[in-house]
Amino acid sequence: MTTCYFDAFSGISGDMTVGALIDAGAPGDHVIDCLLSLQLGATYRYEKTRRRGLAATKFHVEGGKQKDHRHLPHIAKIIDRATAVSPTAKQNALNIFLKLGEAEAHVHGVPLDLVHFHEVGAVDSISDIVGACVALDLLGVTDVACSPVNVGSGTVETEHGTLPVPAPATAELLKQKPIYAKGPTMELTTPTGAAIVATLATHFGPLPPLSIQSTGFGAGSADFAVQANVLRATIGQRTGASEATTIQVLEANLDDASPQLLGYAMDRLLAAGALDVTLQPLQMKKNRPGTLLTVLAKPEDTDRLAAIVLSETTTIGLRITTAERRVAARRFLNVETPWGEVRMKITTHGATPEYDDCRALAEARGVPLKDVLAQAQYAYLKEF
Repeated sequence: MTTCYFDAFSGISGDMTVGALIDAGAPGDHVIDCLLSLQLGATYRYEKTRRRGLAATKFHVEGGKQKDHRHLPHIAKIIDRATAVSPTAKQNALNIFLKLGEAEAHVHGVPLDLVHFHEVGAVDSISDIVGACVALDLLGVTDVACSPVNVGSGTVETEHGTLPVPAPATAELLKQKPIYAKGPTMELTTPTGAAIVATLATHFGPLPPLSIQSTGFGAGSADFAVQANVLRATIGQRTGASEATTIQVLEANLDDASPQLLGYAMDRLLAAGALDVTLQPLQMKKNRPGTLLTVLAKPEDTDRLAAIVLSETTTIGLRITTAERRVAARRFLNVETPWGEVRMKITTHGATPEYDDCRALAEARGVPLKDVLAQAQYAYLKEF
């Protein structure tokens, strides 16, 4: 699996994305040939430049057939007629515009087919999105990941007047994704850049375990005094190393919840996708014995799990913090026991029978769970 990891520490835009991928090894002239087949009347070029002394590639889109706005079907026709663009790159570009259209429809409260693409329907945005998809395809990328996104701060001028950063469409696109604001007071992440990673990235957080093949820097238009205005693209192959992932930790101190409520809440949370749920005894204020409820969650599940904690326990508030979770590489294989198959979880530390498989067999066959666990472990050691 070839992965592209975007470091959006100075934000992300469409031209920064194309520049970073060309800098990382995508053949720039081939990318331009594909973009010319869009027949937008634009010219394209890329050049080496520097941002805070760091070498980077700046991608330029110049001229073209500008319109006040375009609808999604019009943009789809433009992409479809690009004979030099691969089917994979076309589909990814269409998916990005669909995601963008859904965000705009939500922001303006109109049906998707009535959405007017203003800035993001312009020649440069269409070229940037298609160019990014072409470059990823040329690099053989099948998996995209992204760091937490620096969106910037302050205000930005749009077709709808002056708006706070992040712009409404950008905020909608990055909903339930990790974002922050640092550096100059300006827009660092554009709707185009947000749409690219919101659509293509399967993971937001720390760098996944990779064997790095290449890196590249895409330059933004400005050269800031406080940070290098670049987007870094890291291209590599996934490895079996321990993986660092970003999680949310939800905690609540409870001093008036019955064991029945706590047990039920734990079951609800696990069924709703919590990575783990624990209960720990506490000695709370006024010498009251209590319980610390801790929930580990994927960032995108935080709101849903928080709602369950508030509805199913007696707490009137909870704490939410971000943490890094290290996950060892693992794989699964099946072993045969006298009562049926059991999955074994294989890591660098050994092999462990899957509890749910063993429990299901024990209940179905009327045998002790400890016997099923022992037989599964024996079958693995005997065969492997």
